[in-house]
Amino acid sequence: MSGYKTILVDVDDRLATVTFNRPEKRNAIDRTMVDELHDALDGLVADGVAQACVFTGAGEKAFVGGADIAQLRERRAHDALQTINAALFNKIEALPFPTVAAVRGYCLGGGCELSMCCDLRVAGEGAKFGQPEVALGIIPAAGGTQRLPRLVGLGRAKDLVLTGRIIDAAEAAAMGLVNRVVPDDEVLSASVELARLILKNGTLAVRLAKLSLNNSSRTGQDSGLLLEQMAQAVLFDSDEKFQRMGDFLERRKR
Repeated sequence: MSGYKTILVDVDDRLATVTFNRPEKRNAIDRTMVDELHDALDGLVADGVAQACVFTGAGEKAFVGGADIAQLRERRAHDALQTINAALFNKIEALPFPTVAAVRGYCLGGGCELSMCCDLRVAGEGAKFGQPEVALGIIPAAGGTQRLPRLVGLGRAKDLVLTGRIIDAAEAAAMGLVNRVVPDDEVLSASVELARLILKNGTLAVRLAKLSLNNSSRTGQDSGLLLEQMAQAVLFDSDEKFQRMGDFLERRKR
């Protein structure tokens, strides 16, 4: 995929890398980036070549520094109801393949919300996280007030959202916002390594595991268990299951 103004997309051996490419603006999310991400992600899903995706930011200063404030300032109530950023983030969360956010530098506001849509987050030691929207007279309304409590707990989420304070990678990891912290210059390589570790597993099994896990925070246990059972039933009849278990029993290396 090429021709985008604000993102870069590369696919290599089943792994897609999507780079937010506005380093002069700390990779802030503007409407062009939103539209281009929709198009790129739709393409990745449609062609089926990518089976995992790493999201990263261009340059060393930011993953995504937030939404483009100049554009955000002009938005009115009807814009909020269009869920411009929220619809994109919902799409990222629902992607059929696993996603990893490779976070270096600032990951604030909409950038933090975007990272929470990914399945896993790898942060550089110098990364900074936060939801400072209240300082601008708004709230993190692209899913931030919903996903953050699920990741870190309601008390910690209130701390971050109501104060708007910025935290470092170590604190983010301690509260569960980040999965792994690595040296800054190893963020992308560590994220790729993590994604490729996932790619070693059964493709359909990973897809259905992600679906079941995402569903766990939205429904009661009974319906969640039913989905889990249905997913397992599909997998029990899959060719990949028979092949992988045969390999295990015959001690064949994959």
